[in-house]
Amino acid sequence: MRNIMKNEKPQSNLEDLNQKIFMQDEIITLAKENSPRLLNKFRLVYPDFFDKIAKVYPNLKNSELIFCIYLKLNFTTKEIATYTFVTPKAIQNRKNRIRKKLNIPSEVDIYKWFNDL
Repeated sequence: MRNIMKNEKPQSNLEDLNQKIFMQDEIITLAKENSPRLLNKFRLVYPDFFDKIAKVYPNLKNSELIFCIYLKLNFTTKEIATYTFVTPKAIQNRKNRIRKKLNIPSEVDIYKWFNDL
């Protein structure tokens, strides 16, 4: 009886892990497709992310939050440009605007900032 109980917990953790991986894969796919469902799916899976951003800057627009998701997912400037159908220069400008709004110092890597959030 005791062995069965011990085996159940790792199984449960494994299912949780598989579910999390599945959700992350789905989020990445939605991001690559520039899907309108990306924001809501990300909010569902990572609600703390938006709470933390709101503490820094409470009035970000949905389009800015979506851009933050791309940065949180570690997509490069070129990847974001490809998925959102804009130029890399436009993405660089958006990074600079987000950096200013969120008071991210220029010497801080923006991807690291989002990963540490």
